[in-house]
Amino acid sequence: MLKQIRRLLISVVILMLFGISTPLPAKAVTIDPLTGEDKLPLKICRVGEAPKPPIFERKKVHLGITPTGWSNSDDRSIDLVPPIPYQQILSEMELAGFKGSQVSPKYPADIDILHDELELRKLKISEPWVGTKFTTNRSEVSKEIFHQQMDYMKSLGDRASKIIVVAELGGAVHQQPVEPLNNRPIYSDEQWDKLTAGLNEIGKEAHEAGMRLVYHPHVGTGVETRKDIDRLMNNTDPKYVKLLLDTGHLYYAGVDPLKVTEDYAYRIGHVHLKNIRKDKLDDSQNKKLSFIESIKNGVFTVPGDCSGVIEFEPIFKALANFKDKKGEDKTYKGWLVVEAEQDPNKAEPLLYAQTARKYLHQVTGL
Repeated sequence: MLKQIRRLLISVVILMLFGISTPLPAKAVTIDPLTGEDKLPLKICRVGEAPKPPIFERKKVHLGITPTGWSNSDDRSIDLVPPIPYQQILSEMELAGFKGSQVSPKYPADIDILHDELELRKLKISEPWVGTKFTTNRSEVSKEIFHQQMDYMKSLGDRASKIIVVAELGGAVHQQPVEPLNNRPIYSDEQWDKLTAGLNEIGKEAHEAGMRLVYHPHVGTGVETRKDIDRLMNNTDPKYVKLLLDTGHLYYAGVDPLKVTEDYAYRIGHVHLKNIRKDKLDDSQNKKLSFIESIKNGVFTVPGDCSGVIEFEPIFKALANFKDKKGEDKTYKGWLVVEAEQDPNKAEPLLYAQTARKYLHQVTGL
């Protein structure tokens, strides 16, 4: 009951705060005013009094947020006690002003129930997650899981996007109790051939079904570094395999997210907006923390939190204006999905969601 009252009071304060038109104060929130518990620092960015004119086409770019700010999918212990119900997660997403959510294991397995819950809040499922294992001779199983997720998205009808997120998890260590960067798998030429051939095959199937495969370079996997990304892009068909730009995973792995955006804007088919607390990343690497331990340590935060180090405005500008391989002017069309994997005991989910949404409005005009 105490936690429910606390969350209600925080929600009221947030609504009052974000309902005003003046710029938010740039201050760090480090102590919960009701419980006195330590919180991760939230330093709200100053980005001017009025939002900028839209830099993307309003009807072609959609804003979503993943449930990982409320409850983690890789480690279900990262949650409140009692756990946050899925209805609350969806309602707070809608309240914050987002239009979509990644799939969560908390969401109803019954398609009709999930469809109704999404319809109630005018939300869509922005993407499911498919972990393939082409590199460890599990091609048929990987294809089967991919087909299941395509069917899942089709069954949701107008409450789902056309995006399928894929990451190769053969030998992956992001869920293991080891430091991820130095223990990740290094694929042989034969494994790379199996991976790219498999992606081209299922990517073609997705394309023919009116859907889009986007590949997610991920910390602790065999596709993590800039060299890995280049090899994947060079050996897959641009028509069938797109790139998912995840700013946080790239920065974590020592990759410049802006440079990747500039070099591969024409291949980017989906975007995850994740910020990095540099002091927490340094601490995680010095202590050789696992990926899950780094999340618990507070390595990630949202765009709009200036305790993070990633500069998002240049990335948005690079997405909004680029040239394709033919030299023609293009602009990004698709989803911009806020993804801050955080412990809700240390980072109030609704507050961070509202912070990110207001920031995106101010810098993109959306």
